[in-house]
Amino acid sequence: MRIAQWILAPLALLLLTGAAMPLRYIVDPAGSNVSAKVGFLGIGSKTAGFPDMSGTAQIQPDRLDSLALDVSLDARSLTAPDKLTLSRLRGEKFFWVEKYPTVRFVGSTLKMTGDRRGLVDGKLTARGVTQPVQLAVTFDTPPASAKRGQPLTIRGETTINRRDFGMKSYSLIVGKKVTIKLKARMVPR
Repeated sequence: MRIAQWILAPLALLLLTGAAMPLRYIVDPAGSNVSAKVGFLGIGSKTAGFPDMSGTAQIQPDRLDSLALDVSLDARSLTAPDKLTLSRLRGEKFFWVEKYPTVRFVGSTLKMTGDRRGLVDGKLTARGVTQPVQLAVTFDTPPASAKRGQPLTIRGETTINRRDFGMKSYSLIVGKKVTIKLKARMVPR
């Protein structure tokens, strides 16, 4: 009897207070991607891709500010428009993928600016350096009305200074501002 009370008491309290259970998701790698675009020679740009993504998200529809987002990119699978750029990006002067194989974003708070739009504050770690980053996000479904068992797609964008992450090489050729765009299809777990 005591075991049943121990299990049922927290459930009853949850039902009485009206608190919603958090919705938990994992990244669907097939429906997710990240790109990073940087100015090149002052007249054009180059875009790298990060096709291998994994991660989790936890959203509580009645308390959206308590978002927990943790996304990792496999920097070793980085793609680039040509072999020379790819070699440089994977090398010691940029991502140094042999030493730092993962790029990670951990989002800790969400401030909604509309029913589908918001700002996620978090920390980005690349090349062993962690910096605060704010990600402007758009949800395919308003997160306040997200339903258990249904996928959720998050699109986001931010701009960082690559030098803040120790990527200072080729400063006369490669711009310092990098625009990062992501699409994360999250499926229930």
